[in-house]
Amino acid sequence: MAHHVVPQKTYVMVFLSLLVLTALTTGVAFIDLGPFNTVAALAIAFCKMSLVVYFFMHLRQSKGLVRIVALAGFFWFALLMGLTLNDYHTRNWTPTPQPWSVTAPPTHP
Repeated sequence: MAHHVVPQKTYVMVFLSLLVLTALTTGVAFIDLGPFNTVAALAIAFCKMSLVVYFFMHLRQSKGLVRIVALAGFFWFALLMGLTLNDYHTRNWTPTPQPWSVTAPPTHP
């Protein structure tokens, strides 16, 4: 089985990109974006994860089944995140139960 030789320059550029994205993550943490802080942090984390999987785990040079397994992992993650967010957003649909109130029975003349 032939192995691909990846130039050292590629690894250095990916490493520098990961450092820049880490600094960007830290910078965004100090900026108040309201509800978009989590979205920005997850987007940056996804970019870092993609770089690591694509270059350091050699998904770029992989063929067929390895790519299908990686794609299935992303699909599974998206499914679990979707179900989790669905649960989170629908928790307040049911009203909070109130205690029973005791009332006096009606009196008849």
